[in-house]
Amino acid sequence: MDSLSNQQLSVIAAKIRMAAIDGTYHARSGHPGGSLSIADTLAVLYFVHMRVDPENPKWEDRDRLVLSKGHTAPALYGTLAMRGFFPMEDIATLRHIGSHLQGHPDMKGTPGVDMSTGSLGQGISAAVGMALAAKIDGSERRIYAILGDGELEEGQVWEAAMFAAHKKLDNLCLIIDNNNLQIDGSIDEVNSPYPIPEKFVAFGFNVVEINGHNFYEIDMALNSSKIYKGKPTAIIQKSIKGKGVSFMENKVDWHGTAPNKEQHDQAMQELSDQLKQFGEL
Repeated sequence: MDSLSNQQLSVIAAKIRMAAIDGTYHARSGHPGGSLSIADTLAVLYFVHMRVDPENPKWEDRDRLVLSKGHTAPALYGTLAMRGFFPMEDIATLRHIGSHLQGHPDMKGTPGVDMSTGSLGQGISAAVGMALAAKIDGSERRIYAILGDGELEEGQVWEAAMFAAHKKLDNLCLIIDNNNLQIDGSIDEVNSPYPIPEKFVAFGFNVVEINGHNFYEIDMALNSSKIYKGKPTAIIQKSIKGKGVSFMENKVDWHGTAPNKEQHDQAMQELSDQLKQFGEL
């Protein structure tokens, strides 16, 4: 990571987590668990790798991110606010009537959102279409898509993966957030998609397995996706649902439950303590 240190990225990720907690608290609904598990990856994507311009959100040649697991929009909103697409104060309006920050990403209403998502399995298809369009245009823009591991139970995911490999879309990078929990329990008990890496290899992908909370590994995997030619890349990141908040970690109940005031205050205090460790506040 040439541009940002591990400490700087830790600060960014902690603030993304704070935004996800604060947003879901004020909304009295939402999905904090899976939002917290992708905060580190979003920090590296938007502050190290992706070519975006907050002053020109519709810049034609920008890189794109499709949040295929659209229910984790609180983390994306926190990231976009930190990157300068809209004020951080907007986070408190999450899911409110009239707000541009709704429960799932809306590309028409929210600056910086590249695709409206929410119905699991469909985001990857949109990302594949974007990657094919970039190839046809002769553009250098790259397309990233973040999928949940439970989302891999959707058949449409594998149809899109098959097409991406067939078209040799090496400008496409999928990031599979493997926190092993979905709304009804652990993915291996609900409808196991394991083994995940072997499946993507069989579908013709370049596959990289990483720790989703290690900035160096995230950065190296994203670099690998840029270098590898002839195949799309699938990064399988082992992560912790609710990462960064002690009472949320690895608890399936926090898939779609908003914190109450006491829980909000405790979570924000824990994350504030982390910022102090990183030299902030």
